[in-house]
Amino acid sequence: MPTLDAQVHAYERNHPGRPWVGTLYGPAEVTGDQMVAAMDAVRVDGAILVSPFSMYRYDTSYPLEVYAAHPNRFRLVKPVDPTDPAVVDTIADWASPTGTVGIRVFLRDNVSTDPADPAINRVLATAARHSLPVNLACTGRLDQARQLAARNPNTRLVIDHLGLPQPHEPPPPAPLDEPPGARCAAASQPARPRQNVVKTYPQVSG
Repeated sequence: MPTLDAQVHAYERNHPGRPWVGTLYGPAEVTGDQMVAAMDAVRVDGAILVSPFSMYRYDTSYPLEVYAAHPNRFRLVKPVDPTDPAVVDTIADWASPTGTVGIRVFLRDNVSTDPADPAINRVLATAARHSLPVNLACTGRLDQARQLAARNPNTRLVIDHLGLPQPHEPPPPAPLDEPPGARCAAASQPARPRQNVVKTYPQVSG
């Protein structure tokens, strides 16, 4: 049975040709070739390659290069902007190429907090029409995510990082009387699970 990683990020060093928008805690670079070598070292057969939002925002040019070099090892998730007037066309374009298995939506910044927002619901409905799951980054907006799931029962939602905040530095060790992962386990319990919602495990990355 193949071993797959549900979410990895690959990125170059910061340079003028593809400058970073921001930073995250981690190595100065994790190129596609380096990621494949790391996967080989622990016998991971394939991975879902998600463009690191912290560095590239909606620019997916580097993941496309990585996929072109390693089409048998990666599948792609494309971050999309619900406020972009052309987002429906963007999703349709990404639904066509071999290798795309989902899109990613961030509920943050200027994205509406209203579960009835037409722009967000249009993205979720469009993804469903193209049979694309939606990775939903919804830290601090879990109730909005719950209501979006109820409004879009045909859309497969993947809750990024269990909906937990992502630190840019490793967290301090847990107290000796607290089992590892106890806080994550408690914070990740949904009030009422829905069949169209799944969760991915947290990472120290974006």
